[in-house]
Amino acid sequence: MESSAWLRVAGDRLVDGSGETVVLAGVGLGGWMNMENFITGYPATESLQRAALRRVLGQEAYERFFDRFLTDFFGPADAAYLASLGLNCLRVPFSYRHFESDDEPFTLRPEGFRRLDQVVDACAAAGVYTILDLHAAPGWQNGDWHSDNPTHQAMFWQHRHFQDRVVHLWEAIADRYRDEPAVAGYNPINEPADPSGEVIGPYYARLERAIRAVDPRHVLFLDGNRYSTDFSMFGEPLPNSVYTAHDYALPGIAADGEYPGRTLGQWYDRTTVEATFLRRTEYMRRTGTPLWIGEFGPIYTGQPARDAARYQLLADQLDIYREYGASWSLWTYKDIGRQGLVYARPDSPYLRRIAPVLEKKERLGVDSWGGSDRGVRHILDPIDTLFDAEFPDFDPFPWGRRHWIHRLVRHVLLAEPLVAEYGRCFADVEPEQVEELAASFAYHACARREPLARLLRDHLAPDGAAPTS
Repeated sequence: MESSAWLRVAGDRLVDGSGETVVLAGVGLGGWMNMENFITGYPATESLQRAALRRVLGQEAYERFFDRFLTDFFGPADAAYLASLGLNCLRVPFSYRHFESDDEPFTLRPEGFRRLDQVVDACAAAGVYTILDLHAAPGWQNGDWHSDNPTHQAMFWQHRHFQDRVVHLWEAIADRYRDEPAVAGYNPINEPADPSGEVIGPYYARLERAIRAVDPRHVLFLDGNRYSTDFSMFGEPLPNSVYTAHDYALPGIAADGEYPGRTLGQWYDRTTVEATFLRRTEYMRRTGTPLWIGEFGPIYTGQPARDAARYQLLADQLDIYREYGASWSLWTYKDIGRQGLVYARPDSPYLRRIAPVLEKKERLGVDSWGGSDRGVRHILDPIDTLFDAEFPDFDPFPWGRRHWIHRLVRHVLLAEPLVAEYGRCFADVEPEQVEELAASFAYHACARREPLARLLRDHLAPDGAAPTS
């Protein structure tokens, strides 16, 4: 990309070097440098998964598996495919663990930067911007699996040590990419959950000063509190910054969601979805800053009628974003078939090997994202009854009692023992076989979700272009 491709904030727009408005339309690269259980099939957290595989495979085969996985999960063919759909941006989540060890804080590893370069370069060659996203911070910026958190507590907001390490990491990232216009900007913390709401604002100001001292040019993409839905604690926006909302629509992610129709007792249609979008973006519209939806998108079920409704929901969201001039990043690009635009085939070597664990995960509902509690209601009902009687006013941050109970029972208590079973699926794998398993995620080995690809292509087609069949 040429220097004219540099992006900056101009009022409520992103513009390039010529002052032309740029609307970013892209996807997130979940499951790559920050793995997630529903994306690649393991239970619980990435760190527990890695420990289980290291025990079973041994260090050599473990390293070969993840080296091949990280090499094949996204490459030039993936970037070219995104560009072919008309997409112009890839949000790149990563974990701090690729850059430093908890045993050696502040000592940065070159391997993490090399991996980021791999995707930045592939996307640049295809004319696709990247946004670099710290998805898992030391101490955990939220209480969920996607920050590699084995607990339900976000300790990041309580300890200066963790905050200092993130500043140090972003200073190094900014220094590396300060002259790279193909990087649209930096997304310093994904889905923060500061229970007090008092730390996040001053911390963003500190991060902004530190990054700007190294790199005064790149745009900052700043998530709101409460998983990027709450901006009430922010005052004046920081310069050259985009405040980013996440806009998951409940009918698209609830197990029995209907659209249009009722989900968990509430009616949802396009009007309801638009009202939610307007509520979540009120701060940006009031302050005259650009709109960017950093994550959104339904989970697909394999049931034709239900999935058709979810494609309609997605189409309505995209139309709403276009109406308000919002940039967006759909979650997620590649997985094992639950949400991805591209996915590992069910008959791939990797998915055949972990099939028993996938069945048990589904039965016990241990995945927060896309899982169902149907098989464990006999466990949850007595707990709910107990809390109704003994703790009726208990309303923990960020989503209340029901989410808190599910997180602890399904996604920790039941998920963690299942990690060992996942590891045992690899007990008879020889070192030379692990690369074949990891290669199940290579572009040429994957399937494409054609209805989703067609929807995106048609939405992004220039005015007057014939829709695809």
